[in-house]
Amino acid sequence: MLVDLLRNPEGADTVSDVCIVGAGAAGIPLARELARHGCSVTLLESGGLDYEQATQDLYRGANVGMAYYELENSRLRFFGGTTRIWGGRCALLDPIDFQARDWVPHSGWPIDLTDLEPHYHRAHAFFELDTFDYGPAPLRERGATLPGFDPGRITTRLWRFDERHERFGPRMCRDVLDSDRIRVLLHANVVHLQANADATAVESLVVRALGQPERIVRARHFVLAGGAIENARLLLASRDVETGGVGNRFDQVGRYFMEHPNGRLARVHVADPYAFWMAMQKRFRRLQPPVAPVLALADSLQRQERTLNSVFTFKLQRRDTAKGATLTQQLYNNIKHAINADAKGRALNHAYRNVRAWTQRRVRNTYERLRSRAGLSRLYMMVRGEQAPNPASRIVLSSQRDALGVPLADLNWQLSAIDKHAARVLVHTFDAELRRLGLGCLEPFDWLRDPGPQWPVDASIGNHPIAGYHHMGTTRMSDDPRCGVVDANCRVHGYANLFVAGSSVFPTSGWANPTLTIVALSYRLAEHLRSVLRVSS
Repeated sequence: MLVDLLRNPEGADTVSDVCIVGAGAAGIPLARELARHGCSVTLLESGGLDYEQATQDLYRGANVGMAYYELENSRLRFFGGTTRIWGGRCALLDPIDFQARDWVPHSGWPIDLTDLEPHYHRAHAFFELDTFDYGPAPLRERGATLPGFDPGRITTRLWRFDERHERFGPRMCRDVLDSDRIRVLLHANVVHLQANADATAVESLVVRALGQPERIVRARHFVLAGGAIENARLLLASRDVETGGVGNRFDQVGRYFMEHPNGRLARVHVADPYAFWMAMQKRFRRLQPPVAPVLALADSLQRQERTLNSVFTFKLQRRDTAKGATLTQQLYNNIKHAINADAKGRALNHAYRNVRAWTQRRVRNTYERLRSRAGLSRLYMMVRGEQAPNPASRIVLSSQRDALGVPLADLNWQLSAIDKHAARVLVHTFDAELRRLGLGCLEPFDWLRDPGPQWPVDASIGNHPIAGYHHMGTTRMSDDPRCGVVDANCRVHGYANLFVAGSSVFPTSGWANPTLTIVALSYRLAEHLRSVLRVSS
C-alpha cells in the first residue's frame, strides 16, 4: 500500500512488525521478503517516486578529509535510491575478504562466505545473471584468452552485469507498492530514533515530510537501510538518551568509512596493446548478460606481500592524457551532475548507457584496434583498490543543519599507507609477470613513489576519477561492541530491536561492487528477523 505523507500524514500512525528506513537496494528486498512470509512492514522513503531537488538537498554535507565527490551528488534520495542510475556490475566478495588478516588492522567479519553463499545464490537469481559461476569458465565460453600468468601470483575475478534499468524503480516494484502487508510511506524523512530510557531498544521513529509537522512511527523492530552516510548520521544525531548517539557508547558509529579508490598505476609496454586490452574487455553472448574479467593477486601472494585484495584491469587511452578527460568524458560528467535525476534525466542516462552498450558490442573493438595500431592510443594499468579499514575515515556531524533541523553529515575520508602499498605490489607483481612471459614491462606513475597515503584525482580515468561511489563501513559488523556497531545478525549492539542493512555493515570492502552483497545480506537479515518474529517459512 502506497501512502504519501504530504497528502495523508495520518498514514504514519499504525504499528507494524518491522519498520525499514530506506527504499533502496537493501530495504526493498528486505521488505519484499518479510512480507512474503507474512510480516507486516512499514517501508519509509525520504523522497517520492521520482527525483525532487528539495529532498535531494537533504544529502548536502562537506568533505573535510581527502578530495571526494560532492556528497549531494554521490547518491540519490527517492524510491529505489542510487540504483535508479546504477551501472549493473555484480561480483562476489572473496573468501579472504571475510578473514581476519593479521597484516590488515581491523579486518575480519564475524561471518564467512559459507554463511552468505545461499543468499548470494538468491541475489544472483534476482538480478537475472544466468549461471552462478564467477570463475574463468564464462570467459572461455565467450572466447576470452588471457596470457599464461602464474596462478600462484595472478588470478582472474569476474564481473557479471545486470542490464535491466531501474530494477528497484516503481515499475518493477509494483508488488511492493500494492502489497497489503507493506505500507510504503513516501516523503517520510526520519529525523530522530527514540530510544527507551535505558538505551536497550528503540521505541519509535520521528518522521517529517518537508514543510509538515512531525509524526511518530512505531514497530516491533526497526531496520536502518539508508546507506553508509545516512545510517551513521541518524544514529549519531539521535543523542537524547545516549549522548554520543544511539549505539555509539564505544565511539564506533561513523568510523571505518570505505570506498574503492581508482587510479592509473602504470603505462603498459607490450608489442600489441590492442590485443592485450581486448583480452580484458566485457564479453557478450546472445541472450545472456555480459561478463568482464579483472585481475587480482593470489591469496598466498597477498599474505606473503602483506597487501590487500585490490584488482586491476586495462584501458586504452589517447596519448595526451595529461590534458585530462576527453571531450566525451567531460560531456558525460557535466550532464550527470547538471541534469536532475528525474524521469527525463534518467531517460538520458539510460539512453547513454544503451548507446554505449551497443557501441561496445558492435563498434568499439574495431575503433580501438584502428586507433591503437595508428599509434593514437596507449595502454594503461588501472586499479580498483580495496580500502583497508581505517577508524580515522569517518562520518561526523556538522554544525550546520538541513531543512528538517537534522545536523548535516560531513565526510572525513582517509586512506592508509597500506592502500598505496597494495597498489605498488600490483605494479611490481604484474611487471615481473610481463617480463617472465616476455610480453613487455610497466612504466609506473610518479604518484606511487610519494610516501603519503593520498591518491591523485585523475580526470583522465573516466567517469569515476576518484572512487566507485561505493559507500561502505560506518556501522561495521563485529562480535565485540568495542570494535563495531552491529553483531553478526546486523543487530545494533545493546539494542534488542534495532538492525542495520546495507553496505554500512561491511567490516572490509574487498574489491567487488557492493550491490550483490547488499541484497544477499538483506535476504540473510530477513531470515533472521523471521526467526525473531517467529514467522514460519
